[in-house]
Amino acid sequence: MIRLYSALAVGLIAALLGGLGYMVFVGQGQTVLAQCRGTSISGGGGSIGGPFELVDHTGRTVTEADFEAKPTLVYFGYTFCPDVCPLDTARNAQAVDLLAEQGYDVTPVFVSVDHQRDTQDALAEYVRFMHPEMVGLTGTEAQIRAAAQAYRVYFALQETDDDFYLIDHSTFSYFLLPGHGFVDVIRRDQSPEQVADVLSCFMDNA
Repeated sequence: MIRLYSALAVGLIAALLGGLGYMVFVGQGQTVLAQCRGTSISGGGGSIGGPFELVDHTGRTVTEADFEAKPTLVYFGYTFCPDVCPLDTARNAQAVDLLAEQGYDVTPVFVSVDHQRDTQDALAEYVRFMHPEMVGLTGTEAQIRAAAQAYRVYFALQETDDDFYLIDHSTFSYFLLPGHGFVDVIRRDQSPEQVADVLSCFMDNA
């Protein structure tokens, strides 16, 4: 198993997210959803999310406005990731399918942090394999960094002399609701069933 976080990454994420995953966060003006939350976010939920402009796997330029109409589960990773990203993305896809069986419609989104290798074609192949409704997003390095900063996502290229480089990155998924924006993060230790339960709670109480 490759090392996913450097010491710097761990420190940065801990500082940014303030013990994410072990306390209950009550959002400003969103106490009706507090019963569904299992996380605490430094600075509040309003500090996560914001404007971005990226390109989807079909070549279409999209912004945050294109995902405001439906519940959306967002994950930042890269297609060359050998272990963590495929597992997390497959978990999200399974959760979306479980929710579909219950009548919920959630869009899974995969945002690449690898602007060099994750071309439109590479993303298209990846998301088609993961889930038929999954949207893949990429862009220039500046566009990707702007989106990552909006969601407080850490990522950093590991130094290497060849094209087989790896990227350290945070592994949270982000759930967005129409009319609310970002409402909670999903940790990678949560099962598809647990993710589906959390997301359905939010959708039932929104």
